[in-house]
Amino acid sequence: METAFAAIDMPRTLADSAYSALKRDILDFRLAPGDRFTETEIADRLQVSRTPVREALFRLEREGYLEVRQRNGWLVKPLDFNTLDHFYELRSVLETAAVHALCAPGHGPDPVRALQSLADVWLVDESSHSSDGEWLADLDERFHMDLVAAAGNPEISRVHRAATERIRIVRRLDFTQQDRIHKTYEEHGAILRAVLARDAASAVPLLQSHIQDSQNAVRKITLHRLYSTRHAKAA
Repeated sequence: METAFAAIDMPRTLADSAYSALKRDILDFRLAPGDRFTETEIADRLQVSRTPVREALFRLEREGYLEVRQRNGWLVKPLDFNTLDHFYELRSVLETAAVHALCAPGHGPDPVRALQSLADVWLVDESSHSSDGEWLADLDERFHMDLVAAAGNPEISRVHRAATERIRIVRRLDFTQQDRIHKTYEEHGAILRAVLARDAASAVPLLQSHIQDSQNAVRKITLHRLYSTRHAKAA
């Protein structure tokens, strides 16, 4: 019986591994928007059969990362800036709601306790600022997700996580620019100070402006920057 269950579980484990590897390739630009490939190429590279690879590819297609081309294999979806705008707008709505909840006197969790881990990262002296863009892209994402989670509504957090994942690739490109790194520290710090003071009147416009700045920066992303980033990672 134990052997039978192991045999049943193996394809699922291989499919999950293939999914994780392919998604990381997309988010790290090893598979860039517009790239084409076949199931066989991926199976050979990952050294697994085509069955778990196919399952992983269709999962990524459902999540909006890939398109299947019947004659030409698979395509990494080109950047769709209209769709990205929609996700940024959704983020703004959800994060604004979270800030209102955190700042409401006598309602919701204590923001000082809920946001202490974020304060430890972002409310630091400039000499402690990191210049590692890739690491900061992850921290930036965590800042916004933790801010929403701290408000205590798990359904809002779930929708926010899904929206966050869909814009992850362009946010990583955003952090290839040194001026954006400095501004992120500045803006996150200002938002946190306002929320910790339960000052929604200040926190909300600061947050909305911060998201809008990021959205505007995404609009300036070019294929040249994307491929330059990929080549730099490969070097």
